[in-house]
Amino acid sequence: MQTLARALVWLLAIILGITVGAGLYEARVVVPVWATTPPNTWINTGTAFWAFVSTGPLTLTIVISLVAIWGYDGPARSWWLAALVIVILERVATFTYFIPTMVWLQQQGRMSAEVSSTLATWSFINHGRHVLAFAAWLLALKALSLLSAAHKRVGNS
Repeated sequence: MQTLARALVWLLAIILGITVGAGLYEARVVVPVWATTPPNTWINTGTAFWAFVSTGPLTLTIVISLVAIWGYDGPARSWWLAALVIVILERVATFTYFIPTMVWLQQQGRMSAEVSSTLATWSFINHGRHVLAFAAWLLALKALSLLSAAHKRVGNS
């Protein structure tokens, strides 16, 4: 179980790190371009990037981790569980607001006051999603450090 826990927390930390970095890049580089161009010209980063790099792998890792964590009783459990709870909140926001809103925005043919306003709201609220992903990432890294320390102690015994 220790090996599975380490693998899952490693995977969680890697995917969350990518998610944080890519999310900040999108917010600083991509969204400003969207704000000045018609929505029907936007690159669909959801299907071109997020679905394969973050959304799918992260969601799958969360589900597997939730199953595995109930059989794990090590020192990293509370940190791992805290990371999972926070990233689940982020996933709920992603699937209930961010994805549907972006799909709607990209279906609009031209920039309008409603599109600009919706994109501005999406972008502003997205900062909260970045905070959640960053917090989950830090918690996953803490869990990983505890798992690594426990692994070294077992290996040295």
